[in-house]
Amino acid sequence: MAIGPIQLLRQATSAQRRTLLAAALGWMLDSFDAMLYALVLAHVMRDFGMSKATSGLLYTLTLLASGIGGIFFGFLADRIGRKRALMLSILTYSICSFASGLSTGVVSLAIFRFILGLGMGGEWNTGATLVAETWPDELRAKAIAIVQSSWAIGFALAALVAGVVLRYANWRAVFFVGILPAAITLWIQNRVPESEMWKEHHRLATDSERVAQAQQKYGHDSFLRIFRAPYLKSTITLLLLNFFGMFGWWGLFTWLPPYLSLPVEQGGRGFGVMGTTSLLVILNLFGMFPGYASFGWVADHLDRRRSFMLYTFTAALLVPLYAMARSQAVLLVLGTIVAFFGTGFFSGSGIIGSEIFPTRVRARALGFTYNGARTMSSLAPLIIGWVGQIKGLSWAFYLCAGAFFLASVMATQLPETKGRSLE
Repeated sequence: MAIGPIQLLRQATSAQRRTLLAAALGWMLDSFDAMLYALVLAHVMRDFGMSKATSGLLYTLTLLASGIGGIFFGFLADRIGRKRALMLSILTYSICSFASGLSTGVVSLAIFRFILGLGMGGEWNTGATLVAETWPDELRAKAIAIVQSSWAIGFALAALVAGVVLRYANWRAVFFVGILPAAITLWIQNRVPESEMWKEHHRLATDSERVAQAQQKYGHDSFLRIFRAPYLKSTITLLLLNFFGMFGWWGLFTWLPPYLSLPVEQGGRGFGVMGTTSLLVILNLFGMFPGYASFGWVADHLDRRRSFMLYTFTAALLVPLYAMARSQAVLLVLGTIVAFFGTGFFSGSGIIGSEIFPTRVRARALGFTYNGARTMSSLAPLIIGWVGQIKGLSWAFYLCAGAFFLASVMATQLPETKGRSLE
C-alpha cells in the first residue's frame, strides 16, 4: 500500500525520526553554506576583479575538496561512528563559511572554500548511511529521499537570506550567517542515537576473540573490497552515473544565479538580485524539493534503475530548451521542471548505494561513489565558466544536457536492488 510522508513518519520510531531529522538538517545546512558562494558570486567577482573562469575555479576547488572529504569522512564514520562523523562535518563547513566572509582576496577565499568542501563532502555519506542503517527495508528509499530533498530547502533558504542580507549589507555578511548550522551539533550530540547496526559490527571488529568470525562473515575491513567481485561493476557504474549527473547539475546550478542576475550584454538575463532570488526560491521549493522527495516513491514503484533513467534522460531533453528561453515566465516554468528532474535523481545514489554495499564498508563506499564523483565533476564550474566566457552561458549549458544524457546511459548498467535487505 502506498504511503505519504506523514504516514511514513508515523510508522517510524522516535529514534528513527531523530536520525532522519539530523541527516536532513545536516544536508539542508550543507546546501545552505555551499550555495551561498554561487548566490554572491556576481558581487565577489566585482570586488575581487575575478573573471568567470577564476570564479568557476574556486567552486571547482570546493567540489574537489568535497570528494576528498567524502572519502575521508567515510573512513572516519566506519571507525568512530556515523553520528560523530556527521557532527564533525557540520562544524567544518559552518566555520569555514564564516571564515569566507573574512577573505582578503582570491587566495584566502580559495583556502576557506577548499576546507569547507571537506566538510560538505563528509556530511552526505555519513547522514545517508545513518538513516539507511536505522530505517527498515520497506521505508528506506522514501526516508533517504526525504533527506536528499532537504538540499532544496537549504538552497532556497540561502537564496532568501542572500537576497535579504544583500539589501542591507555586503556579501561578507552573507557568509557570516553560514556559522549558524554549527549550533545543531549540540542537539545531535544529545538527542540522536548512533546506528545500532554500526555498533554491532564495530563490536565484532574490535572483540579480539571474534575478529576471525567477523572477517569470515563480513570480509576484511578494506576499502579495496568495493573494487572486487561482486561489487566492482556496481562501484564503477554508480561512480560514473554520479559523475555525469553531478557535472550536469554543478555546471548548471553553480552558474544559474549569475546567469539570471548578470546584464544581458554579459550573457545573463538581467533579472537583478531580488528577481533572481524569487526565481531561485520557486525553483527550489517547487522543483528541486519535490524532485528529490518523489524519487523514493518512484523508485519503490518502478524500481531503482528505471527511475534513474527516467529522471536523468528527461533532464537531458529539457536543459537545452531552458538554455534557449528568454522570458521570465518561461524561465520560471521550464526551470522548475528542469530542477525537478535534474536534481531528483540524486536521491537514488544513497538508496541504491546503501543496498549494494555491506555495513562494513557502506559509509566509505557511499563516500567514494558519491564524493569521488564530486571530485571528478569539480571541473564543471570551471569548464562551464570558461565556455560561458567564450561562447556565452546559454551555449555552455548544452554541455550540461550532454552530461545528463550520459548519466542516463550509465543507469542502464546498474543492478536492481529493490526489496534487498541490508547486510
